[in-house]
Amino acid sequence: MPGSVRARWVVAAVGVVLVAGIVVAVWPQRAPARDPEIAISRSACGQGWTDPRPGAQTFTLRNTGSVTSEVDLIDPGTGVVYGEVEGLGAGTTRPLPVTLGNGQYAFRCLPDDAPAIIGPASTVRGGAERGPGVAAVTTGDLLQPLKAYQAHVSHGLDQLVADLAPVEDAVHRGDRDGAEAAWLTAHLTYERLGAAYDAFGDSDGALNGTTDGLPGGVTDPGFTGFHRLEHGLWHGEDLGALGAVADQLDRDAHTLRESFAQSQVDPNDLGLRAHEIVENALQFELTGRTDYGSGTNLATARANLDGVQAVLDVLRPVLAPRFPQLPTVDRWMKRTEAALDGARGGDGRWTPVGQLSPPQRRKVNGEVAELTEQLAPIAAIAEPRRTS
Repeated sequence: MPGSVRARWVVAAVGVVLVAGIVVAVWPQRAPARDPEIAISRSACGQGWTDPRPGAQTFTLRNTGSVTSEVDLIDPGTGVVYGEVEGLGAGTTRPLPVTLGNGQYAFRCLPDDAPAIIGPASTVRGGAERGPGVAAVTTGDLLQPLKAYQAHVSHGLDQLVADLAPVEDAVHRGDRDGAEAAWLTAHLTYERLGAAYDAFGDSDGALNGTTDGLPGGVTDPGFTGFHRLEHGLWHGEDLGALGAVADQLDRDAHTLRESFAQSQVDPNDLGLRAHEIVENALQFELTGRTDYGSGTNLATARANLDGVQAVLDVLRPVLAPRFPQLPTVDRWMKRTEAALDGARGGDGRWTPVGQLSPPQRRKVNGEVAELTEQLAPIAAIAEPRRTS
């Protein structure tokens, strides 16, 4: 966000803690007597740091130049980032709270439309060993993960088109039970593609939109796609009339498959969606807000986890050397999958959210909520950054 300090996992290593989505500066009991003011411009970077010392302190970054700049506190030998301010506007100041351990540091300034400038190195001694920083992820680092994920989504869209054929067929044959079973299979295929939704454009609303914002509710002409068909199937609507809904859904899926071949997933979206997919599942699926009669929100949430796993798989080479907590994320993924799978009925059918017992609901909500927190740092770590 321009003109603000971005809350990142990287700064957690240097004195900022992310608690329930709120950035809280961790101040020492003894505040430093004097914190430095650092000058930033298009021609110079990091001027004013004359007293390098360990411990908690807050740099005041002052942009004396004429263009907006990003500012990183790095190890000049490795480029590892220990603190970051984004969108430091011309003539403005921003705080950068840090806790410095022993080692060498320098400010790296990235002015808009200009090469990076690395300021003079400063060596901190006499303190504790410093915590881990994060090696910047570049666009080049994400080329292979993006290629792999693009192929994954393309395959998923092929599968979606294939899965919708039995839905259409069952609706036109008047087989409600068959249509409901085929609908769930196709819907879960779509729900596994969560990190690509921005690349889907208007097709996502056509395929998976809800009645939110539609004045006519379930009868509004703008209500189409999976949830429109779900409402009709599970509320006893005439299958002859629903044939047109199923046909439109199938056409929209074909349109998406064709258009996606000319689209590309945004590099920023890979890491960001890993967290947002689960956050949306917590907000919409585990509350039943998107249930239009099938009672399959838990199945959707489980498919969403498959979508998150696909993102983690392609990002693993990028995350593994930068995110020591990745094994913990893996464990929480398995725990959450088990919690959702365990909420199914003895006959294998998915239990509607409203029919979960209180202990089941607490367990599912708790596991998904914790997984959401565990995934949150990935968005910051995997976001591509300028380094030059």
